[in-house]
Amino acid sequence: MAEKHLHSSDPELAGVPPRESSSERKKNDAYLESAATMGEEDAARYGHVSRGLKSRHIQFIALGGTIGTGLFLGIGNAFTHAGPLSVLLGYTFTGIAIFAMMQCLGEMATWLPLPGAIPQFCARYVDGALGFAVGWNNWYAAAITLCAEISAAALVIGFWEGAQSVNVAVWISIIWLVIIFLNIFAVSLYGEAEFWFASLKIITIVGLLIMAFIVDLGGNPHHERLGFRYWKNPGAMKEYPPQIHGDLGRFLGLFSTLVNAAFSYGGVEMVAVAAGEAENPRKNIPKAVRRVFWRILFFYVLGSLAIGVLVSSEDKGLLDAQADGRSDAAASPWVIGIKNAGISVLPSIINAVILTSATSSGNAFLYSGSRYLYALAQNRQAPRILLTCSKKGVPYYAVAVTATIGALTYLSVDSNGGAAKAFGWFQNLTTIASLFTWCSICVAYLQFYKALKAQGISRDTLVFKSRFQPYTAWFALIYFAMIILFNGFAVFIKGNWNVSDFIAAYIGIPIFFLLYGGWKLVKRPKFIKPYEADLTTGKAALDAEDEHWQREYKPPVTIIEKIWDWVA
Repeated sequence: MAEKHLHSSDPELAGVPPRESSSERKKNDAYLESAATMGEEDAARYGHVSRGLKSRHIQFIALGGTIGTGLFLGIGNAFTHAGPLSVLLGYTFTGIAIFAMMQCLGEMATWLPLPGAIPQFCARYVDGALGFAVGWNNWYAAAITLCAEISAAALVIGFWEGAQSVNVAVWISIIWLVIIFLNIFAVSLYGEAEFWFASLKIITIVGLLIMAFIVDLGGNPHHERLGFRYWKNPGAMKEYPPQIHGDLGRFLGLFSTLVNAAFSYGGVEMVAVAAGEAENPRKNIPKAVRRVFWRILFFYVLGSLAIGVLVSSEDKGLLDAQADGRSDAAASPWVIGIKNAGISVLPSIINAVILTSATSSGNAFLYSGSRYLYALAQNRQAPRILLTCSKKGVPYYAVAVTATIGALTYLSVDSNGGAAKAFGWFQNLTTIASLFTWCSICVAYLQFYKALKAQGISRDTLVFKSRFQPYTAWFALIYFAMIILFNGFAVFIKGNWNVSDFIAAYIGIPIFFLLYGGWKLVKRPKFIKPYEADLTTGKAALDAEDEHWQREYKPPVTIIEKIWDWVA
């Protein structure tokens, strides 16, 4: 059967029989791609993923990855600790570093859009041990974050009075099953769900930005112009921790927002994980990556500015909600600002958006976690059975293993018990996982850059060529490494020492290096020299697919079609 599939195309993998339908051609291409990367025997035995994510799915997955509960809830902690200007600057600086990292990832993912992508890039260009460490660290982080998002969504439902009498375990079960349903049948179902989830988030944040502008200029029930009054009193930059005064205190307050922003941007790399299942990846991945900068600018930078003019960083309602550990709309600075302006209808709407954001994040983390497992299995760093795919191209064992971890969410039901504390410890282990992922992407890119040069491949021939390299990669790498090293700085200030906070801030470092060192010790892989890096395995099949996509692409004609093509 494998012989028949492989010989159905010409030696250059570019020919397609005239009578072959589009769906048959796509299945054949998917097989050829899988056979090129895994071998014919494994491709025939385990099946393969399919390119079922359309352009609009990829564009909105890229967008949804940068809009999570952090923008609606998490930003509130940074705001009360550091003040409005510090939050604005922190999200801007981190956004620039994120854009730099995504340029690196976009170039690699366009060259070779592989399922899971990141562990494979690290294993191909740097070292098998780095691929192992990144893959398993990311899988664990995705699985535990899945639990955290399910728990957050279940708690958010409790904002509505009618839901408070229902045991939270019921909501956990419903949300968990919905997320599994969206991932287990077909990747297009996952993509469709993310498209609508992201659409709702975009509409909400655009509406909030417009509302903030109107309210700030006096278009509120009080007819009171706010301007930048909260930047003057209590001030644009606060001292943090409180016992550190003056310029140093304000600088540390600003630095604390860098850490918060980094956590809020977590998941932005999701578009590369999906690259291996994207239609026409050489067109759609660069398109998504190029727009990351404007999405960061519009949603996070303008969002943090809007919060800064709507609500005081010392607002009693916001501080009380944080002190009570609220994780619903009551702790959202957006909701506090709306209430203060005399608008009463929006809190429930914002709570509904927070609920869908948490569910969307859980959906995305189950998807990415399963694809990291799939990538590890392709690298022979996880059991090969995890490569098994359904006829629709879903690696259902990898999905099932990742989804099973979701059962840990039930530990959070009794918020005061030992089980809830255990759940908190599990979450602490994921604190800086994204930062290690981003550093690894930069390291992989630097080696990819050297490999292209060593093997005589001009970057001018690339479909997507990122700018100012390798300096862009070095900037992002140093920036994220700095945050990893100093993210727990507050515990070292006199009077602030706390064992739990110290472990939460730094436990991720020994975990990552134990994974790296363990594989290095057992398998003893060598560092890959640039001229030996595998830049080509699987590329011929992808190039052939690219020719098919180019032939099938129909350029937009009408104005509406051109607008939609630009959007999605």
